[in-house]
Amino acid sequence: MARILVGVSGSAACFKAAALCSQLSQAGHCVQVILTESAAAMVTPLQFSCLTGNPALVDEFEPADPAGMDHISLAKDAELLVVIPATANTIGNLAQGLAPNLLGSFALAYGTQGPRLVVPAMHPGMWGNPAVQRNVATLAADGWTQVGPVVGGTACGEIGEGRMVETDVIFEAIQAALTS
Repeated sequence: MARILVGVSGSAACFKAAALCSQLSQAGHCVQVILTESAAAMVTPLQFSCLTGNPALVDEFEPADPAGMDHISLAKDAELLVVIPATANTIGNLAQGLAPNLLGSFALAYGTQGPRLVVPAMHPGMWGNPAVQRNVATLAADGWTQVGPVVGGTACGEIGEGRMVETDVIFEAIQAALTS
C-alpha cells in the first residue's frame, strides 16, 4: 500500500481529517500526519498518532528527525500528499510557495514527485473571495487536484459552497490518484 502524508490545517472540519486517517490506515496505507499549529489547537496530534500508528508532527523546531529535517525525510518517502481540511490561509501559502510551518516546508520539499490533493473547507464568503479563487486556480495550474468543496451547511451555520466533502469522496479521490 501507499505512504500517504496528510496535512491538516485549522478548521472546524478537522474531525473529518481524523476519520479519513482512520479509513486510510484500515485500508493498509502508511499514514503520516502533519498538523498546523491551528489544527493542533482544535484536535490533538495524539488522536492522529493513535489512528495511524505514527507520531503526528506539528512543530518543525521539535523534529522527529535528529538532523531537524523532517520535511525533507518525509518528502523522500511520501507517495501522495493530501491537505484536509485546506483553509483559505493554507491554500494561499501553498499557492504562493510559502513555508510558515512544517506543512508548508513539506509541501515545497515534496514538490511534484507524486499526486497532490487539496480539500477546501471554509465559510462560503471566504470560498467565494476572489483572492481565494486566484490561489485555487494557481494550485490547479501547478498540478494540484481539488476535491470539493460542496454546497451545504458550514460550521458557522450558513449554507453555501465551502462545506468540505465527506471522507468517502476523499478516500475515492486518493485511491484514483494512486492508480493513475
